[in-house]
Amino acid sequence: MKVKYLTQAAIIAALYVVFTLVANALGLASGTIQVRISEALTILPFFTNAAVPGLFVGCILSNIMCGGVIWDIIFGSVATLLGALGTYAIRKKLPDWCAAIPPILANTIIVPFVLAYAYEVPDSIPFLMLTVGAGEVISCGILGILLLKLLKPHRNVIFSES
Repeated sequence: MKVKYLTQAAIIAALYVVFTLVANALGLASGTIQVRISEALTILPFFTNAAVPGLFVGCILSNIMCGGVIWDIIFGSVATLLGALGTYAIRKKLPDWCAAIPPILANTIIVPFVLAYAYEVPDSIPFLMLTVGAGEVISCGILGILLLKLLKPHRNVIFSES
């Protein structure tokens, strides 16, 4: 693997952890309605495939550092991985704003089951899908697309292959 690829992945992982810890300190990163600022980074596979492992590792570390149970560490991180892979897969095929759709869908479908079964949150799965989905729309759909718009003019400098 190239040094630049590994460096980009490591920086993205570190940023994900830092932003999650900030959101956690503010009481936003866990619970029924999760607005992880770090989830805005899930649009980064739009620019570079190094974001895929970076987001996955960052999510694993964040879930461990925030005291997640093993099922959250595994399946919450898999949701982020699937969302990142989805964004990378559609990056050249659909309009820019669609970059947020895969992580929103992956987390909205997977995380409610983690909350219900791993944390025994008493709310119904459909209700949890609604609340988790709302948090994902805020973090990925709004913050993520704002980030995409800010980074896109600088993509050749920040995410260049050379």
